[in-house]
Amino acid sequence: MAQIIAIANQKGGVGKTTTAVNLAASLAVLKKRVLLIDMDSQGNATMGSGIQKNDLLYSVTDVLLGEVPIETAITKAEVGYRVLGSNRDLAGVELAIAEQDGREFILRDAIQQIEDKFDYIIVDCAPSLSLITVNALAAVKSVIIPMQCEYYALEGLADLTQTIDRIQQALNPDLEIIGVLRTMYDARNALTRDVSDELEQYFGKKLYETVIPRNVRLAEAPAHGLPIIYFEKSSKGAVAYLNLAAEMLKKTKVKKGSKA
Repeated sequence: MAQIIAIANQKGGVGKTTTAVNLAASLAVLKKRVLLIDMDSQGNATMGSGIQKNDLLYSVTDVLLGEVPIETAITKAEVGYRVLGSNRDLAGVELAIAEQDGREFILRDAIQQIEDKFDYIIVDCAPSLSLITVNALAAVKSVIIPMQCEYYALEGLADLTQTIDRIQQALNPDLEIIGVLRTMYDARNALTRDVSDELEQYFGKKLYETVIPRNVRLAEAPAHGLPIIYFEKSSKGAVAYLNLAAEMLKKTKVKKGSKA
C-alpha cells in the first residue's frame, strides 16, 4: 500500500514543486516505486519531470472529470518514476465538479484504484485553497510543508495549519503534517537562522534535519526538464534531496516500528 503525501503551501515561491519533483526522483533512485501527481494547472511538476504538458494525451483533468481511469492517464517519465500530469485544462475543472456529490473525494477514489502499484504517491498542490487542493488534501494521509525561513512565511504557515486542521475535521481524519522542510536556506542570513529556530521550537521532530540550500544548479534544472539528481547529481541541491528522501524513509520506518 502506497504512502500518499501532499507537498503543500498556500504561499507561492517556496520550493513546493521543486520539492515534489526532486523528492519523487530521489525516492525512485532509492528503488521505490513512485507516482507524482501534478494538481497545479501551471503544470510545472509535469514539465520538471521531462513531460511536455501540452502534449499529454490524458491528464489529471480527465481523471477528475471521470473521462478516463487513472491508470490510463499515468505517463512513464524518463526519470525513474511515473507522472499523472497536468496543464491549464485543470483550471476549468472546479466549475465542472462544483455541484457533484462527493466532489471532494474524486482524487481519493481514483488513487484507491492504483495505490497498490506504488510505494509512494507524491501530490504537488497548487498554492491556493481551491476545490482542487481540497481534493488533494482529502486524498492523502500526510503533508510535507516546504517553506523559506523568512518573516512572511510564518504568517502563511499559520493559515496552512488551520486549513489542514479544518480538512482533518471535516473530510480526512487521518490527515497529518509529517514534516516541515526548510528551502532556499542560507545559513549566513541572521533572519534565516532566527526563523529556523522558531520552526524548531514549534514543530520539534517534525522539522526535517535536512535543509535545501540556495543552489544555482537546482534553480536551472527545471528549464532542462530534469530533476536535479539527473541534471547535476554532484550538486548541493541533489545531495540535499537525496538526504531528505533518506531521512523521510528512516522516519517512516521508525513510525511503523513504533506502531508494531
